[in-house]
This record gives sequence, structure tokens and C-alpha cells, in this order.
Amino acid sequence: MDESADKVAALRDVARALDGIAAPHALIGGVAVGLRSGVARATMDTDLAVRSSIPRERVVEVLRHAGLVLRGEFTHSVNFRHQSGEPVQLVFDAAFDEMIDRAEALDVGGIRVRVVQTADLIAMKERAAADPARRRSKALRDQADVALLRGDVPDPDEGW
Repeated sequence: MDESADKVAALRDVARALDGIAAPHALIGGVAVGLRSGVARATMDTDLAVRSSIPRERVVEVLRHAGLVLRGEFTHSVNFRHQSGEPVQLVFDAAFDEMIDRAEALDVGGIRVRVVQTADLIAMKERAAADPARRRSKALRDQADVALLRGDVPDPDEGW
């Protein structure tokens, strides 16, 4: 993990670029879990869902123009690296389109970002955790995220 990576700067730059082409999107993944649960958690990247009808080629073009480096293209996602070193993953999946529509704007480090609702984030995490092809460590993280989102939040004053 790059200690100098800047999640807020990456999120700001990606959101601005996507807004610039009117591409509906919303924050998902570990950063969204932290915002919705109130418990920050370690995560290797910043994940956003983009409406599946938006041409991927256009998104790649606008993010490259914004200074992000394309790192990989996959069936449902595109990976970038922000100039700060922060990995950014954009997901294009029709199953997320309605969740993007329901997302709410929240303040994240001084910028307004649309974040999927808690119930939608739980549904995403349950779907991911149930995928038999998912790496076990990721599936376990997804299950822990569901517990956090349902209120199983650690108390800093509790013992072992």
C-alpha cells in the first residue's frame, strides 16, 4: 500500500471528470463502508460504480485526460492509478444502476460525493461474499463489512 496515496484527491479528480461528462456514478467499496458505518477501515483502493450505459471508452478517455493512468480493463471494471498513487476501480454493472440512482450526496474531505445507500451497500457486499470465485480473504472482508453496516461497530473501550 502506498502511504502517500490520497483517497480524497483521487475521489475529487475522478468525480469531477465523471461529472464533466454527465456520467452518473456513486462511491462503493471500503471507503463507502467507512462512511456509512462511521468506522474507518483499511482499504487498498477507491471504488466507484458508473452507470452501465455510459461508454467505457469515454470514461477511460476523460480519466486519462484528468491524469489517471489506466492499469487494467476487465469484464465489469476498469482500474486506474491516480497521480498520488491511489488505485481507483470503476465498476460498470447494470445491477448497480438503480443503486447509483438512489445514492446520496455526502461530504467527504470537503467535497460532495454521491455514496450508495447503506441497504444497497449491504446487498453489494452480500452478493460479493457469496461469489464462489471470490478470494476467501475478500469474501471474509465483505462479511465483516456487512456486520459493520448492520451496526456491529466496535467500541474503543471494550476489552478482548
